[in-house]
Amino acid sequence: MSEAISMVFMLVGAFLMFVAAVGIVRMPDLFTRMQANTKAATLGAVCVLVAVAVHFKDFGVTTRAVAIIVFFFLTAPVGAHMLGRAAYFMGVSLWEGTIVDELRGRYDSRTHVLEGGPVNPAGGESSAPPVAPH
Repeated sequence: MSEAISMVFMLVGAFLMFVAAVGIVRMPDLFTRMQANTKAATLGAVCVLVAVAVHFKDFGVTTRAVAIIVFFFLTAPVGAHMLGRAAYFMGVSLWEGTIVDELRGRYDSRTHVLEGGPVNPAGGESSAPPVAPH
């Protein structure tokens, strides 16, 4: 039974990593490519690690697999966010079909301050103070 479960997780993981690769090739700009790659590749790697943990049924292997999964979930989104933010501030162009650019005109490249706070549901800006990048 554990072999079948392991095989299913391995196939799902391989499929998700394939979807990530297709997303890198098919998406129109850096930002959508990173989004497709980060989500699908992270979930694919997690499925493969779950398959490894189920297959070996060893406490040491399972502990390492869980530690790696936690590492993936903590670092992949943060890394993608930082790369996307750096690319945006360096002037990497958005896809011409992009409808909304919420950062346009709100970032001061001299002081590195992001002006204004989050947009409230009524359509105006909130009264939150400016957010400085770390």
